[in-house]
Amino acid sequence: MDPLGAPSQFVDVDSLPCWSDACEAKQLDCHQSPVEKARVDVRSPFPYRNDINEKIILWKGDVALLNCTAIVNTSNETLTDKNPVSDSIFMHAGPDLKDELQKLKGCRTGEAKLTKGFNLAARFIIHTVGPKYKSRYRTAAESSLYSCYRNVLQLAKEQAMCSVGFCVINTLKRCYPLEDATHIALRTVRRFLEVHGETLEKVVFAVSELEEATYQKLLPLYFPRSLEEEVQSLPYLPADIGNAEGEPVVPERQIRITEKPGIPDATADASDEEGLEADLSFIGSHAFARMEGDVDKQRRLILQGQLSEAALQKQHQRNYNRWLCQARAEDLSDIASLKALYQTGVDNCGRTVMVVVGRNIPVTLIDMEKALLYFIHVMDHIAVKEYVLVYFHTLTNDYNQLDSNFLKKLYDVVDAKYKRNLKALYFVHPTFRSKVSAWFFTTFTVSGLKDKIRYVESLQQLFTTIPPEQMDLPPFVLEYDARENGPYYSSYPPSPDL
Repeated sequence: MDPLGAPSQFVDVDSLPCWSDACEAKQLDCHQSPVEKARVDVRSPFPYRNDINEKIILWKGDVALLNCTAIVNTSNETLTDKNPVSDSIFMHAGPDLKDELQKLKGCRTGEAKLTKGFNLAARFIIHTVGPKYKSRYRTAAESSLYSCYRNVLQLAKEQAMCSVGFCVINTLKRCYPLEDATHIALRTVRRFLEVHGETLEKVVFAVSELEEATYQKLLPLYFPRSLEEEVQSLPYLPADIGNAEGEPVVPERQIRITEKPGIPDATADASDEEGLEADLSFIGSHAFARMEGDVDKQRRLILQGQLSEAALQKQHQRNYNRWLCQARAEDLSDIASLKALYQTGVDNCGRTVMVVVGRNIPVTLIDMEKALLYFIHVMDHIAVKEYVLVYFHTLTNDYNQLDSNFLKKLYDVVDAKYKRNLKALYFVHPTFRSKVSAWFFTTFTVSGLKDKIRYVESLQQLFTTIPPEQMDLPPFVLEYDARENGPYYSSYPPSPDL
């Protein structure tokens, strides 16, 4: 903290000039003929947009000193990396940050996790893990780095943040070429602002002296400040500019659909099973076709009960992966805003505690398929380790009751790790009707869940397994419990976010 009367070391983002205010546009070396220069009708895939440029700031300085809603910290999978960005953030945030990070239990490459800013001017810190770069695995590294920037922006959107300060996520320690990484960073931010620009007021790229020249060189390609600069930048765009969201495109991974796959000519007859088996030999030599096999035949075998357990597991895993990919690509901010599913602390055994608030689920008003996608999006990295679920049935009504068909679908879709690592499901404030429904569901619809359900009548009973300081409780749950079970818990501070 600054001494009394001393000027603050922190820098307010509103005091920094935006990209559109740059005094002199850095003009690229141009090798076009006068005829080509005159062709202003040829537009860039990143056209001139002043409304977006006004949100962009390039600033040479320490990201830890930015006064904005959130800053980005680049770290390793255990969130303990030693690099100049992290070291500065830890130094200015104070010792409480290290304690908070221990609760997160790490972060996977490409993911983003949120903590408070503590002694920083920024209210939050978004932690992410950039990929280690090896030329032979370039495609995987590009996809992971894209995920870093996209997940940070998505998290900022979900938390209704006004401004985000990016460090350069690819550190020298991870060997990612600076120019290649800058292309991914800039185009990902550009594509995000094109669609969700109303959610963010400022995006700051905080760079060092060594990084500044690269950003100055490449920014005009993705954020041209005039029509002239847009035309001049066009020849310098790379061949791969990503898809509509800036994600790297891998041509060999794209699925091509033909009218009659596997049939070499129009006269081929695939009416019988033997003919179909013979024709399948023509389904290409690419890995995708060999790996998938005859999907229709697999479905028939499943119905006939003839598919092996290993094949069933493999097909289930493929199905789950499709759901997971969709969950990561979908905009689920409307479901996230309900605050019906969130992570809190740990129980007495050190297992992650996930909370489900039944009253916050307006079943009749939301898209339940998006709710399923959001559950997968949130839980995929949680379920890799042991965890417990706390379901608050408090004050729910008919409009909050999850349909048994939906619950069965969720149970069937999720990966085996969800079921294996779920150690307990605490059913808080159950009614007689909900107990009967749960008994029927766990007895006749799904297996393996019945023995994990624990009915909890009061918060006092819940706190014997999960300490109260590890729980973020909705105020109405506290009020209901105080009314039904006594005022003992009314002094427990409610979570300000719920």
